[in-house]
Amino acid sequence: QVQLVESGGGLVQAGGSLRLSCAASGLTFSSYAMGWFRRAPGKEREFVATINWRGGSTYYADFVKGRFTISRDNAKNTVYLQMNSLKPEDTAVYYCAARTRYYSNNDASYNYWGRGTQVTVSS
Repeated sequence: QVQLVESGGGLVQAGGSLRLSCAASGLTFSSYAMGWFRRAPGKEREFVATINWRGGSTYYADFVKGRFTISRDNAKNTVYLQMNSLKPEDTAVYYCAARTRYYSNNDASYNYWGRGTQVTVSS
């Protein structure tokens, strides 16, 4: 049974940083691209960042470029999202997701999802 478990969310002031983690089990992690998505209150889920199966290629939403960094450790079956210079508009539930091999910003193409972790940025 595939499980993706996010952690690291919380409350932070604007300008602060958080690092989210997503621990995967039940799948061959190194064969999967990983993505981070978020859903803010009253809004649809949106793409944040993605990384391919080997970790050599990444892709970001424009609104996080230069502030967020996605990375992975295949030895630990974990993907990370380092979030710096956080803004109140980054407040959302953040989800990690897995799809085979190649990264994508299309949430419909992802096979597995975690339950999410709340990030709240105060002004």
